[in-house]
Amino acid sequence: MEIIEVVKATKKFKEVIVLNNITVSFAAGKIHGIIGRNGSGKTVLMRLICGLLRLTEGEIRVRGKIVGKDIDMPPDIGIVIEHPGFLPTFSGFRNLQYLAKVRNIIGRDQICESIRLVGLDPESKKHVSKYSMGMRQRLAIAQAIMENPDILILDEPMNGLDKDGVIEIREIIKKLKEQGKTILLASHNPLDITELCDTIYEMDGGSITKLK
Repeated sequence: MEIIEVVKATKKFKEVIVLNNITVSFAAGKIHGIIGRNGSGKTVLMRLICGLLRLTEGEIRVRGKIVGKDIDMPPDIGIVIEHPGFLPTFSGFRNLQYLAKVRNIIGRDQICESIRLVGLDPESKKHVSKYSMGMRQRLAIAQAIMENPDILILDEPMNGLDKDGVIEIREIIKKLKEQGKTILLASHNPLDITELCDTIYEMDGGSITKLK
């Protein structure tokens, strides 16, 4: 089943065409890799699927609902896109607790579980301003998964992680797939793509091509 459908999608920023009439769909329960140089449109496509940007032309449907028309933002998506914005004087747990109150569908136990899953300590009082880049990235992944969404949009989720951290996050992504999650993964590391992805797409010049 195609859980995400992008139909004749074009996105312009003023006169610059970032996506040029692309059509692509992503099946449920698989990991879909998206590769391409910086500026190729990977992040823009992901932001459009999440409802963080609006298309110039075309449609994006998530579970059959048109983003920006039937729904503003798909409710069942966890997101890691670009630089995570956290409150610097809060601990990791307090940051996620604050964000969880937006929808108020999970409690302390689920927040703590997601933090532990990415290798952080939910009891730590350390402020996020003192976190390394890798720790911030782990916290961003914990935020994405804490409400147990069916779809995960992961844009360079291994940024800032050391070798062991990359291996750990790859294993987490594999486990999430085993749970039936649909995952869109953008990465500059070829191993992330070849080891994890069921399908691979390349973006270039506003177009998208399926490689696998």
